[in-house]
Amino acid sequence: MGKGKKRSYVSLIAALLVVFAVAGCSSGTEKSSGTEPKSQADPVAKPKSEVTLTALLDNNATFPYSKDWPIWSWIKDQTGVSLNVETPSGKLSDTLNLVMASGNLPDLMYMSGRRDSNKYGDQGALENILDHVDQMPNLKAWMEKYPEEAKAALSADGKMYMFPNQGFGETNRMIWLYREDVFKKNNLAAPKTYEELHQVLKKLKALYPDSYPLSMRFGQIPDEMMANLTTNFASGSDVYYNFDEKKWKFGPTEENYKAMVSMWHTFYKEGLIPPDFLSIQTKQWQDVMSTGQSFITIDYISRVDFFNNAMQKDNPEYSLQFMAPPAGLDGMKPQNPYFHYLEGGLTVASTSKHKDDVMKYMDFFYSEEGRTLSSWGKEGETYTEDSGQKKFKAEFTDVTEMRKQTGLQTSGTYTWIDYDAHLSLFSPDLKKAYEEAAKYDPPAMQPKPAFTDAENEVLSVTGQAVKKYREENFSKFVLGTRNLSEWDKYVEEINGLGVQKLIDTYDAALKRVEQAKLENK
Repeated sequence: MGKGKKRSYVSLIAALLVVFAVAGCSSGTEKSSGTEPKSQADPVAKPKSEVTLTALLDNNATFPYSKDWPIWSWIKDQTGVSLNVETPSGKLSDTLNLVMASGNLPDLMYMSGRRDSNKYGDQGALENILDHVDQMPNLKAWMEKYPEEAKAALSADGKMYMFPNQGFGETNRMIWLYREDVFKKNNLAAPKTYEELHQVLKKLKALYPDSYPLSMRFGQIPDEMMANLTTNFASGSDVYYNFDEKKWKFGPTEENYKAMVSMWHTFYKEGLIPPDFLSIQTKQWQDVMSTGQSFITIDYISRVDFFNNAMQKDNPEYSLQFMAPPAGLDGMKPQNPYFHYLEGGLTVASTSKHKDDVMKYMDFFYSEEGRTLSSWGKEGETYTEDSGQKKFKAEFTDVTEMRKQTGLQTSGTYTWIDYDAHLSLFSPDLKKAYEEAAKYDPPAMQPKPAFTDAENEVLSVTGQAVKKYREENFSKFVLGTRNLSEWDKYVEEINGLGVQKLIDTYDAALKRVEQAKLENK
C-alpha cells in the first residue's frame, strides 16, 4: 500500500472509532425514512468496458436463484458488470470449504457470517477491502454514516474481509405477540410488566382451563428466546456489554437473571406455560398458536402476517398483534433485544484478476442510486415515484412474490437496503408492528468484536462448557428439579468453569478494535 493510501485508510478508521466513541449508545442501524438527502460521495465509477465477474452466491429455497431475473440487467446497465453465478449444491459452508480447497476461487463469494470471512481472510484467501477504500468513495461515505456497522465488519487485526450491510437486518426483529381478539373478548388489557403478565396469564388459564396461555418455540431457537427473556430483566443470556456501566458482564449469575428464572418457575408451576416448553419446536408452536391453546408468544415480527393471513380465511376474528415487551423489574424501561442486523455479505478473492473492477462494482451498492435499485428496482418497471414517495406497481402485492419475480433483495444484489420497500408491501398490522417495535429498541446493538484464533478457542471450549451448564441449570430451576435456594452455589459452580476468562476475552477483543492502529500489517 502506498503512503498516501495508507494515511487515508488509517485516518478513515480513526474517524470511525472517534464517531463511535462520541455516539456512545446511539444506534447506527436506524431505519431510514427513505427520504434522506443524497450522499455527498463521488459519482459511481463504472469499469472502462463491460466486465464479467464470477460469483458464488447463496441460494434460497423460497426464491431460488435465476439468471433471468431482471435485477441482473438493471445492475449491468448501471455498472457495466455481469455476474457468472454458481450456487451451492448443498450447504453453503460445505461448498465454501470445497472451493477453498480447490484454490480456484470466484471473484466474489457470499459468506453467511463474519467468522467465516475472517477465517478465510486470515488464511490469505480474501482481499482486505480497506486496502482499496480510496477506490470506493461511496463506501467511505457510508462507513462514516454507519460507524457501528463498519466497525463490526473488522477482523481481529483491523482488516475488512466482508462488505458491510445495513437495512435488511430489520427482518430479524423479534417481538412479543398476543391474541388481541381474545383479550378484547374477555376485556383484558395487554400487560406492561411481568407482574401484570402473571396476572393476565392466570385469568386466561381460568377462562380456558385446557390452555397454556404463554408459549414459544424455545426448543427451536433457544438463544433468541433467552435473549428476549433476559432483556426484559436488564440482564444478558451470556457475556454481554452493559452500556450503563461501560463494561462486559455475565448475565446468568446476576440477581436480575435470578428474578427472571424465578418468574418463569412460577409460570411453570402454575401451568401457565406448556410442561415441555423448553423443547417445543416450530410445528408444535404453530399448532398451539393457531388453535386457541396459547394466546401470548415471542417470535419474529413477520409472524403477524404469517398467522393472520392463514387464520383469518376461516376465522376472520383471529388477530395476532404486536405486544409491548413487559418490564421485568420495577422502574425498568421495557425493551426488545437488538436483533435487527445481518451478518452475511460478499467477499473478494485475493486471487481475483479483476480486483479494481470488483471494488468499483461494489461501491455502486453504497450509493443512493445503488440503494434505490437494490431496494425498489427500476422506476417505471417495478415502482413509481410521486412527490418523493416511492410505491411498488400494483402487480406487486407480496414481498416474497416480488423477490421471486425480480430477484430484488436476493443474495449478491444488495448491501444497503431502504427497508421502506419491504414495509410498503406489508399489511397495515405488520406496518404498525414495525412502527411500535422501534419504540422498544435498546440504545445500541451489542458490540461485535472480532476474535483471534486463540480467543475463538476460549469461546469454543470454555464458552461451550459454560453455556451447557447455564442451560442445564436454567432448565432445572424453572422445572423445580433444583431449588432456587441453591442459587449462590450455582453461581460459584458456573464461575468455576471460567466465566471471568470469557469476560476477559471479550474485553480484550473490544479494546483491540477500539485502540488498534490500523496500519497495513
